[in-house]
Amino acid sequence: MILKTNILVIGSGAAGLTAALELSDKFKVLIISKETLVDSSTWYAQGGIAAVLAKEDTTESHIQDTLIAGDGLCDEEAVRFCIENGKSAIDWLIDSGVTFTKNESTNDFHLTQEGGHSHRRIIHAADATGKEVSDSLAAKVLKNKNIKILENHLAVDLIISEKKCIGAYVFDKNKEKVLTISAGATILATGGASKVYLYTSNPDGASGDGFALAWRAGCELSNMEFNQFHPTCLYHPEAKSFLISEALRGEGAILKNYRGEEFMQKYDSRKDLAPRDIVSRSIDAEMKKTGNDNVFLDISHKNEGDIKKAFPTIYKKCLEFGFDITKDPLPVVPAAHYTCGGVKTSLQGRTNLKNLYAIGETSCTGLHGANRMASNSLLECVVFAKSSAEDIKLNFDYESTRIDEWDNSKVITAGENIIIAHNWDATRRLMWDYVGVVRSNDRLNMAKENLKLIYEEVESFYRNFELTSDFIELRNLVLVAKIIIESALARKESRGLHYNVDFPNLNKSAVPSIISKNTIKSF
Repeated sequence: MILKTNILVIGSGAAGLTAALELSDKFKVLIISKETLVDSSTWYAQGGIAAVLAKEDTTESHIQDTLIAGDGLCDEEAVRFCIENGKSAIDWLIDSGVTFTKNESTNDFHLTQEGGHSHRRIIHAADATGKEVSDSLAAKVLKNKNIKILENHLAVDLIISEKKCIGAYVFDKNKEKVLTISAGATILATGGASKVYLYTSNPDGASGDGFALAWRAGCELSNMEFNQFHPTCLYHPEAKSFLISEALRGEGAILKNYRGEEFMQKYDSRKDLAPRDIVSRSIDAEMKKTGNDNVFLDISHKNEGDIKKAFPTIYKKCLEFGFDITKDPLPVVPAAHYTCGGVKTSLQGRTNLKNLYAIGETSCTGLHGANRMASNSLLECVVFAKSSAEDIKLNFDYESTRIDEWDNSKVITAGENIIIAHNWDATRRLMWDYVGVVRSNDRLNMAKENLKLIYEEVESFYRNFELTSDFIELRNLVLVAKIIIESALARKESRGLHYNVDFPNLNKSAVPSIISKNTIKSF
């Protein structure tokens, strides 16, 4: 049986939900979500959304800050497009039910400041902005009669015919079977791939599914070597890399080493408010210098009441692990946080395959360049989801095309899952040890050779055994790890988030990397 829909949205974060809502006035929309509707990286986002809302701020200032953070690799057209549409995106979110924090005395929106920003321009919902956005948009989706939701479903592969996407094969985790879905337009909104690393601030679902789907379909990917490590995740064996928002440093928190010494002034004039790539490398350097596994983030010198009011979620969560942020410095360490590259798209989310779009963290418009500016991600989700929806409305031309249903008649039941658990762990450790904050050619090549064996084993398993949800994710994770390594080896310089000790300098010109299965023979 083939399930038919006008629009298929793969992913249910801010980008996917926004696109679905914007398209639902003209089309029947089907959303598939790996877990529940709100289980996405969006839900976990703490800090806020960057937009020009203050009188003393300007669009040009936000643009220049973003270009600087991107270390010469941003596409200025994409940057301008996103930031110029920032205010309207915030207005749309407010109209959609999102409640942002206000100043009690003036009743205007409270704006905070984060690393790399020259003004206070981060609008937020306390320290749980992503949750507020996700819950509000999900509530609207659930009430919309033109939107159908399939939870606990994940895409196996896109269906391509004559360089046109006509749907997807989707795994039903509850029934453990593959559905065949026919769609007039398909939108990849699956988030990033930070789960490819051992330590990450992302939820378990961030296994790079959209990148892998697009790659196997024949899409171009761009700038996949730029993996952003959030500088400050809570260092505790049971914390699972709980994110400590950059907003703490925006409100005066200071990074210190084991001796209690401030150190950021040694690495950058902007000190603790330097962009994330600089702060992460500075922390990495400080840990190597002192021989310690973490550094500390200290906001205890600020007013206790103000801290509790500004960061209620972080305050409560840290208490669970025995840390009172009003009194104690927090042990922190960098962790994989955001994939700055992605599926190469236009400003309208178009890929190089007809009727296939990519938005949010899955896409690469050129907005982030070599390093994402703090709090530009949720803005990107809304702005480019809306532009993609508009493009689909203008160009939708659904034609019924013959689709072959999923065929698993030639495979057998695996019987055991040891290959999944072993290779999942091995891949993530390999990426953390050899393709992390600081890289070298030797380490990248070692990673490439070791991962080759895992990749071959996984692909052999895929051809011969029945699918499980864990294996689908593993297959995607290993492929994306290979793509990251190949992209990193191809860049003969250090720029932004990609720092290679063998090529410590910038090239004279900044050129985005472009990679596809047609350009890499080793795949």
